[in-house]
Amino acid sequence: MNVETILKGKGANVVTIEPEATIGEAAQILKRERIGSLVVSGDGSNVLGIISERDIVAGLGDVTRRARLLEAPVSALMTRDIVTCAPADPVQKCMMLMTEHHVRHLPVMNDGSMIGLVSIGDVVKNRLEELESEAGFLRDMIAG
Repeated sequence: MNVETILKGKGANVVTIEPEATIGEAAQILKRERIGSLVVSGDGSNVLGIISERDIVAGLGDVTRRARLLEAPVSALMTRDIVTCAPADPVQKCMMLMTEHHVRHLPVMNDGSMIGLVSIGDVVKNRLEELESEAGFLRDMIAG
């Protein structure tokens, strides 16, 4: 199975935020949408970074800027070194990238534009479905 299959199932909608938006606005969107990260983009297709719950918590750990953190721009805390994947990439490659780079979200890029986002939850769900299918096939083969 590949990334494109995951996107067909979940859709290609990606919640983004502009780099000038505040950390407070980002936190509100994360809570409202019940998601763990936002892609930072000015136009919805060019990925500038990712801001995650983890980034915000790390920012709160910096005592010198804690009091003003919610008014700071997203660009001050966002992760800039982004790991991405392509629609044709196998799910196993995504699992490897997420593990190797300690990330939970991969923007899906096609010809330099973001066309979706896969999360660790998407990858795990896909793998569980594959295992269930394989187990069913084996049960049928044994019974038949």
